[in-house]
Amino acid sequence: MTQFGKFHDFCRDSTLPICPLFVFSSDNSSIGNFQPSCELRGFLVNGEPLRNLGSIILCGFAILTVLYLLWRSERKQAAVGRREMQIFLVMYGIVSIAEIFSVGGFLTDTTILKWFSAIHVAAITTTCWILLLNAIVGYQLLDDGTLLSLSLFLVSGAMLFIGTGYIALDTGFGYTDFFKPDADFKNYGLYVLYLLFPIVCLAGYFILESILVLRVLGENRPMLLLGGAAVLFAIGQVFTFVISVHLCNAAKGRIDGALFETLFTLFAVITLWAFWSSITEDTWVDEPLNPSMSDAGYDTHRSGRFDSQYP
Repeated sequence: MTQFGKFHDFCRDSTLPICPLFVFSSDNSSIGNFQPSCELRGFLVNGEPLRNLGSIILCGFAILTVLYLLWRSERKQAAVGRREMQIFLVMYGIVSIAEIFSVGGFLTDTTILKWFSAIHVAAITTTCWILLLNAIVGYQLLDDGTLLSLSLFLVSGAMLFIGTGYIALDTGFGYTDFFKPDADFKNYGLYVLYLLFPIVCLAGYFILESILVLRVLGENRPMLLLGGAAVLFAIGQVFTFVISVHLCNAAKGRIDGALFETLFTLFAVITLWAFWSSITEDTWVDEPLNPSMSDAGYDTHRSGRFDSQYP
């Protein structure tokens, strides 16, 4: 566990939004006091360097996708967790906007770069938390779409966003010495909030939704979408943490794993939305569900209850 809390190796071999927080020189090509394993040079556009042009373009597509899925979600008026899913989509949109600036490689002002990096890191943590809450909403412990449910999402999400953002900014600007990184870029707070906490949230979402689909709905086919989303997200992380440096060297610094992490994360979000859509009602239910659904404990008069769309 000697590497626990350290970002040195991650920032040396990968393009992560958290790494600019450890930049102490005005030259963004160097991180801390060493050169990355492979410097991402990217492409020149109108004489200006865009180190991560591919990620910038994909983030633009991600933002458009979010707008489309928000519209599609709005049309599913009887769907369980419709507003809550929209909050998740908005948070993913914020992640995509922040990513354009934090890993785009075109900002030369270190101060502005650190601010966008802090927003990006905080948005990632909050988005994963919101996704976990979406899984809990599916069990109808609270009526979805109500003031209480939405307040839980917004208040807890805001607290997590502000807390994570402050730690990131304190790390980047050194407001205090509490989060000041050492030569190995050690920061326990960000390590937990940026790396470990999202993993716990994503695992919790997958487990809770798997139980809901398999034990409550008694269906297998939606698991293909849920499993597909998990696999797509995992592939993106492999590109970031394992393949990135090798891809960068092979491409002579033109691209690295960040491009494919953005791509596969976008695919994962689309698949995740398709999974949610596949197990929710599109329209208000006027007739009782079939007896087997009633026996499974479904509130058949509750509009928007989960209903399998598969034969």
